[in-house]
Amino acid sequence: MASAQHDTAELSARLSEHMNGYLYTASLYTVTRANVADKLAEGPLTPMQLGESTGLNGPHLRRLMRYLATREVFREDAEGRFHLTPMAELLREGVPGSLRDSFLMMGEDLYWKPIAKLHETVRSGHTAFDDIFGAQFFPYLQSQPELASLFNRGAAGFSRLWAQSVADTYPFPVGSKVVDVGGGTGGLLRAVLAANPTVTGVLYDQESVIPEHQLDTPELEGRWSAQAGDFFQTVPQGADYYLLKSVLHDWSDEDCLRILKAVRSGMRKGSKLLVVDPVIPPGNEPDASKTIDVMMMVVHDGKERTQGEFTDILAKGGFKVARVLPTDSLMSIVEAEVA
Repeated sequence: MASAQHDTAELSARLSEHMNGYLYTASLYTVTRANVADKLAEGPLTPMQLGESTGLNGPHLRRLMRYLATREVFREDAEGRFHLTPMAELLREGVPGSLRDSFLMMGEDLYWKPIAKLHETVRSGHTAFDDIFGAQFFPYLQSQPELASLFNRGAAGFSRLWAQSVADTYPFPVGSKVVDVGGGTGGLLRAVLAANPTVTGVLYDQESVIPEHQLDTPELEGRWSAQAGDFFQTVPQGADYYLLKSVLHDWSDEDCLRILKAVRSGMRKGSKLLVVDPVIPPGNEPDASKTIDVMMMVVHDGKERTQGEFTDILAKGGFKVARVLPTDSLMSIVEAEVA
């Protein structure tokens, strides 16, 4: 009996920690918004010193950072000063692998409010985003330029985590032309072109996104162009490869079929489609794709997909899967041909 009570107590403690998980996200957003990690870049500081330089209340900030230190974000020493940790380093602006803009993006009402209505999404089978903001996610962003710019930067931060892995994994033939459909600020296309000096590319996205591209570097000069358009309607014609990176997961099956139809109409004989998304593995083991899947459900009415679900949706869109290439990141490459 004592052992059973001990097990129940331990499980209760673990479950209670899960219950408070949203505090972790809010805490990370708070210190990121205040640039705490950047303030610590030159050395450890006390919470009072940090409070003076960030405008935050020192005693409250100490409690917040003490909590984050339990997750290896910051470290408190015996003198009560806080230090950067390797994890906290990634909250700094402009460092390799920085997720600063991604955390700022995820801390906006854009995500918080729909997440708070998760129960309604699961009840109705549709995101509550439209009811909260009066429009779907991407049309709403078009009406909010500053928020849209933050989203573009935040999405680019996530993209940097896997763009190089994707570029290094897929063997693009010499002289091929690639269209990055819905390519955002062009992080993946930049990695592909840098890894393949004979390949040329087109960045294709909404007109409001194109000006924030990352392609204007000397090593890529003369090998890329940018084109604005609506991937529900049309795509640039006649390329060798069409990339859909983190696109299909934003949309329902019905909307994905509209995108696939547009891409298929732009392809020539021999063209290939490369879908770059997580592929959900079977089983109960933790996997980031399962977390992102719920986020897509909450905010977009989108979804991550299993290999079988990719095969099915691509077949309905007029494609056949040739192979699935895992990378050393979260992403896989689903290579498809016109059926």
